[in-house]
Order: sequence, then C-alpha cells, then structure tokens
Amino acid sequence: MKIHSLVLLCALLCLSCDQRNRQPETEQQPHTMKKQHPKFDGKKAFEYLTAQTNFGPRNPNSVGHRKCLEFLTDELKKYSENVTQQSFTVQGYNETLKLTNVFASFRPDLQRRILLLAHWDTRPRAEEDPNPENRNKPIIGANDGASGVAVLLELARMFKENSPSVGVDILLTDGEDYGDSKKDRNNSLYSLGAKHFAKMKSPQYTPQFGILLDMVGDKDLQIPLEQHSMQYAPQVLDLVWKTAEEIGVTNFVNIPGEAVIDDHLPLNEAGIPTIDLIDFQYPYWHTQQDTPDKCSPQSLEAVGNVLSALIYTRLEQ
Repeated sequence: MKIHSLVLLCALLCLSCDQRNRQPETEQQPHTMKKQHPKFDGKKAFEYLTAQTNFGPRNPNSVGHRKCLEFLTDELKKYSENVTQQSFTVQGYNETLKLTNVFASFRPDLQRRILLLAHWDTRPRAEEDPNPENRNKPIIGANDGASGVAVLLELARMFKENSPSVGVDILLTDGEDYGDSKKDRNNSLYSLGAKHFAKMKSPQYTPQFGILLDMVGDKDLQIPLEQHSMQYAPQVLDLVWKTAEEIGVTNFVNIPGEAVIDDHLPLNEAGIPTIDLIDFQYPYWHTQQDTPDKCSPQSLEAVGNVLSALIYTRLEQ
C-alpha cells in the first residue's frame, strides 16, 4: 500500500506513546452543529467491506480483482447514472498489469465540486507478516483497501436518497498497493491509478478539494494530521477537523501523524488540494491478519458521519 517517509516530526514520539491510551472508538461528545445531516449507516458500510473481502485478495490480474471490479461498478450504477471506467495498463514486475479506475459523479450539473477517493486494489504480498511463509502471499485487505471503499459506497447510496447541494465525485483507484519498496526505490509502481487519473483528467476538471480515505476501518481508529496533507492542503484539514469536532466525533485527533506516500500526492501535484485520512498505527498492515474482524462498523460510521456533515452542512453554508 502506502509507505511512510523516513523523516517524521518529533511529535510522532508523543503520538506513539499516546496510542496506548486511545479513546474508545464510539466515544462521542454532544452535537453542536445546528443543521442536521443524513446519518451514515456504519452497519451497511461494514457489509460493503465484507462484500469486498469475500472476493478474496483483489491484487491486479487476480480473479478477485476482476470480480470485485464488476461488483463496484454495478453497485455505483445503482446510485448514479454517471459511472465510467478508466482502464489502462502498466508494466509491473515481469507482468503487464490490467488496471481500472472507477469514477462516479453526483449532481454533475453543478460546477462547484469535491472529490472523494479510495483505492480498491489490495497488496500482492504480505511482506510485514510475522510468518515468513506468508510474505509472498496476497492480502485480503479489509482495512487496507476495503474500508475506504466501503465508506464511499455507503455515501453513494446516501447521495441517491439525499441529493447534495454540492457536486460530489467518487473515484476508486486501482494499483495503489502494487509496488515493492525493495525493488522500486523511486516508488514508481505505487499509486498507479491516481497517477493515471491526474495525468488524464481534463484541464476543466477543477474540484474545490479532494479527500482520500485509506485505512479508516480499524477498531481502534484514531486519525492524525497526515504531514503531506498539512503541507499541501492545510485549509482542507482544518475544515474536516472542525466538522468532526462540531458533531462530536473524537476519532480525528489534532496532532501530526506520519508523512504517507499515498494517492493524494499525484492529485496535489495536479493542482487538486487533497488530504489523506489514514490511521497508519495499524499492527496488521501488509499482513495476512488484515481481516474484517480487525475492523468495526463504528469506525466506518465515525468517518462517514464527518463526511456527511461536511457535505450537507458546512459546504451548503
């Protein structure tokens, strides 16, 4: 998946210690936002998470990858008449990767737009697994892959039932998690779908900002301020964190986290200020243990409710 940079703020030491004393995922403060937003259904989002993992690993060129692509495309078509696939190929490690981004638009008539994205592929190797025999096996990717997509699919259902007053685009990227850092020191085989989308997008496509969801299903969810997001899109971070505070979601913590190489970087380079919502303190990252039992509907619901409040209240002001 994504990899974190070697240079971290000294505040990470405090963050690492603080992980041991995390607040429960469901702890909420009283709502202060005056206007009510549609409530996000964490249970339905979790069903979307398990629907993906039921296909098995979704690494490029696998059977699970092909079947999941059909599922995601068909599901988005239930909620939007504007769903397209963006297929492309990339030369991988002794193989040609057949990759596909999926793009869905809601309220395409509106010029004012935001972009929500998540990667739907999973990693072809579990190099962090404690068992050496598992390290060349593909992962199931419940948190690292399925969680962000699950939130976006449930939001798509919400947009169908409650039309937003701002245009929203959902992008499911492929090939984010393919690269091997031991073979690819320039990270050229990471974020393949995001790079392709940024390269091929129309100059007229200029959403106000983007929000990337990655590893947002952890039972012990706490999302810090990702450092590249702080550099490229601090105003978007501020908007999201203030929204979380207003509706009493405590999973968004106001301290610096890692600097993560992820799908938001190509979009920032293409002129779309984009942040990364990611909890990188996940012990099952890139292992065979990244399974649905390590995730929770409550965590998905916390993230989904923040995005719902952002879209239906803050952006309507």
